[in-house]
Amino acid sequence: MKLNIKPLADRVLIKPDEAEQKTAGGIIIPDTAKEKPQKGVIVAAGPGKKDEPMTVKVGDSVLYGKYSGTEIAIDGNNYLMMKEADIYAIIS
Repeated sequence: MKLNIKPLADRVLIKPDEAEQKTAGGIIIPDTAKEKPQKGVIVAAGPGKKDEPMTVKVGDSVLYGKYSGTEIAIDGNNYLMMKEADIYAIIS
């Protein structure tokens, strides 16, 4: 899916993974008890700052802080916009 959005500076746009629907034992988790996912995939990335190039790129799976970023909706899909510094790790 191609988005017509280009984050500025060191910001990235992340598509969060879906929250777990069931526990390992098969119990269905209600919407009110679901935890916010802390991993997702980068769908757009800015060019970085003048002296700090970006270390993440589009397509990387990443881990980020639980309350990181700003939630935005584009074409009916939910995304998170955050600074690269809010990303903890790249998942290989």
